[in-house]
Amino acid sequence: MSDNIITWSDFEAVDIRVGTIVRAEPFPEAKKPAYKLWVDLGPLGIKKSSAQLTHRYTPETLVGTQVLTVTNFAPRQVGPFMSEVLVTGFVGKDGDVVLARPEFPVDNGSKLA
Repeated sequence: MSDNIITWSDFEAVDIRVGTIVRAEPFPEAKKPAYKLWVDLGPLGIKKSSAQLTHRYTPETLVGTQVLTVTNFAPRQVGPFMSEVLVTGFVGKDGDVVLARPEFPVDNGSKLA
């Protein structure tokens, strides 16, 4: 169990939604290997994200993948690219990121419940 206990209202404040990656391309200007992603979040529109996923994924395998995103972080400038949402994942034993995604397709923009 974590020592960093939060309340239910703390959890509700994080807006986690599913979206589909509709475009992915290399991001050679990033300090660490990363991709530029465009994620369709349904009613929220298409949002951009920079993600360090280069060890397990290629741009071609990412397109069409549904992912969980945090949509209410402030946008962050990553080099010449503005990242608008955080694509979530888990760090595996080898240090590579494994995407967090729904088991079955759901509507883009659906909120984590």
